[in-house]
Amino acid sequence: MKKALLTLLVLSMAILASKAPAQLSSRKSSLLAPEPGTMDVEDLLKRPVMLKVLQESPVYTRSTMEQAIGSMAPGTLVKLVGISDNGYRVRGRARHGDVSGWVRQPDLLSPDPNLVPNLKKLHQRQIEVQALIDAKQIALGMTSEEVHASLGKPNRKSSKVSASGREETLEYIVYDRIPQYNTGFDGLGRPVQTVVYIKVETGSMSVNLKGNVVESIEETKGNPLGTGGVKIVPGPIIFGW
Repeated sequence: MKKALLTLLVLSMAILASKAPAQLSSRKSSLLAPEPGTMDVEDLLKRPVMLKVLQESPVYTRSTMEQAIGSMAPGTLVKLVGISDNGYRVRGRARHGDVSGWVRQPDLLSPDPNLVPNLKKLHQRQIEVQALIDAKQIALGMTSEEVHASLGKPNRKSSKVSASGREETLEYIVYDRIPQYNTGFDGLGRPVQTVVYIKVETGSMSVNLKGNVVESIEETKGNPLGTGGVKIVPGPIIFGW
């Protein structure tokens, strides 16, 4: 009996030891955050941005260009992952193998001279739009996809095509959840209050899009936009590549 228990204990310790490195590595990687003053851009764009190495370029572990981990040969193509004021975080092939690290901006050829400022604008716009979506609100300058993400599927949709382009109108009925309180009694005769939320129509609005961007919003019933009126966000940023 003791021998069986000892064998079971040894096997359990071996299993835990084999799992520990993977669990620690997973937890450690999940805690990694972008460096202060840097910005992740890989998920901002619908297609990857490829940069070309112009000269022999060291690759660094940090945006401060410290701790070189290798170098890239001229002509190497790398994928843009992040930016800082003076560097690009890229993923690509170094002389010793695949790496992900920071390279100085002058060492790489960008497909757009306004790449960095435009990416910063895009990042700021995404923050503003996401805040609106989280609050179930819309604004001038949003795309139809962003409106759908915020308000869901419209109650009615119509479109018109003319020489000036395509125009769409999305009509939404706006609802509010009104609490209804009821008082009853539990099994001991004590009063118990319950609340039920009833969906009540409070207004409606028409969202007019031109070129897939919200151009105007009309409140057709009530005040669905609230007392603050219509909000505005920058339109989608078009990159030149």
